[in-house]
Amino acid sequence: MDTKLRAWWSHRQGLDGSLMGRSARDVLHQTGWSRSVGGASPYLTLFARAGLRRAEVDADLASLKIHELPSARGCTYVVPADDYPLALKVGQNFSAKTEIATAKKLGVTDAEVSKLRAAVLKALDAEPLDPDAVRAKVGNAARNLGPEGVKKGLTTTLPLALGLLQSEGEIRRLPVNGRIDQQRYKYARWKPNPLAKWKLDMDASFAELARHYYRWIGAAAIGEFQWFSGLGVKAAKLATDPLKLVPLQGDLMALPEDRDAFEKFQVPKKPHYVLTGILDNISHLRRATASLIAPEDRDCDLVRDGGLSDFAHHAILDRGRLVGLWHFDPETGDIAWNSFVKKDRSLEEAVARTESFIREDLGDARTFSLDSPKSRVPAIAALRKAAAG
Repeated sequence: MDTKLRAWWSHRQGLDGSLMGRSARDVLHQTGWSRSVGGASPYLTLFARAGLRRAEVDADLASLKIHELPSARGCTYVVPADDYPLALKVGQNFSAKTEIATAKKLGVTDAEVSKLRAAVLKALDAEPLDPDAVRAKVGNAARNLGPEGVKKGLTTTLPLALGLLQSEGEIRRLPVNGRIDQQRYKYARWKPNPLAKWKLDMDASFAELARHYYRWIGAAAIGEFQWFSGLGVKAAKLATDPLKLVPLQGDLMALPEDRDAFEKFQVPKKPHYVLTGILDNISHLRRATASLIAPEDRDCDLVRDGGLSDFAHHAILDRGRLVGLWHFDPETGDIAWNSFVKKDRSLEEAVARTESFIREDLGDARTFSLDSPKSRVPAIAALRKAAAG
């Protein structure tokens, strides 16, 4: 049954080749919002599923068919246009709420924040601006919070206002060079505000998020949805109750129609290898990478390094099973990788395709914004050592 479940998750996540040639908007709508932390994961997500090159993805980003938003748990995700209102709604009251509480402890008042928000909107009326230009435009409406603010991670009041305005759909963040995997931004007014016509209250919005979530992944425990959504136990139950979820296996639940589909599902006989990023949704949605690992592979040192909730390296998958790990080495321009299964031509071709994509389109495949070739040296060395035997 584990083999079938892994293949089922892979199928629902479009990692079986079924989405090849589809648009970025279609892929994100069908398989879920892609976590963005200044790394290559969104690009890897779309290449693995649909073969999309960076130019195509960046063009969709520029035309607002997809966009990076503060979404689930207040975290940033790359989201398809149809889901902008939902993503913004369920992302509210997380990181912004924490920052407001911190700011109030530092003496920041509601009136002060309101004045700053208005000043930011006025500053952005004419054109998009980077944070330094916004700061210059708003003048003394923003203030430095001193050494105590630095200790608490809130140096000035400007990031607070920018975060609130983003979560409310009043402004949006534009990557300066048009790329998802780098973190230099300008801010722009968002007109019309995508939340303007959103009618669902917060409870109904989380119920809709739960519907999306189970459609994306096909089977998950309620606790896994709870983590993804950032909700408490009672709120997660309230959000999932309208779905009438049914047991699939163990504590895994599914939409009623998906249980029937799962029963009819047949595991493909031929291997289908794909290389994904650390934050790919087949693992990230549930934070349960152990379920993708075959029992015979769980004692591998490289696997244990990840703690079984997140991968320690980018992943190589075959019908949902973790069969290898990899990192891109920008010094040599190739992928350092190791597999737990016998290497064959199709596996080597899958590695070569991704290697070529990264080298030609991305230049590197960072795991997150602070990742660097230097910080990656030990991981690359471990992979090369394991591959050598």
